[in-house]
Formats: sequence, C-alpha cells, structure tokens
Amino acid sequence: MSSLQQQRRVVEQLRKESQLKRMNVSTAIEDLKKYISDHENDDYLLVGFHSQKANPFREKSSCSVL
Repeated sequence: MSSLQQQRRVVEQLRKESQLKRMNVSTAIEDLKKYISDHENDDYLLVGFHSQKANPFREKSSCSVL
C-alpha cells in the first residue's frame, strides 16, 4: 500500500470520527452513576443469588460410580 493510499485512509477515518456525537465526560459519568444505581438490585455481585441453583458458578456435584 502506498503512502498516498495510507494517508487517504487516515483522512477518511478522521472524517468519520468528526461526525460522531460527543458528550462531556461529566455528563457521561453522571449517566453511568445513574445507570448503576438504577440496576444495582440486579447485580448478583452485590446482592447474591436467590438460591444456589441460580448460581452458574457454584461447584458442580460430581457423580462417581464405584
């Protein structure tokens, strides 16, 4: 690939990126904090599982035939 082709790709990528809608970091953080607080009851790391069978990470019982 020639240097000219590489530069054209770079320019095209920059044009695409310039069209993206941006938001302030402070706004994004507030949105993220609101999402986390709204969904914390569904977070199994915070509230745990309602039963052992609902836990996909529990130790499986091994079945051994003697």
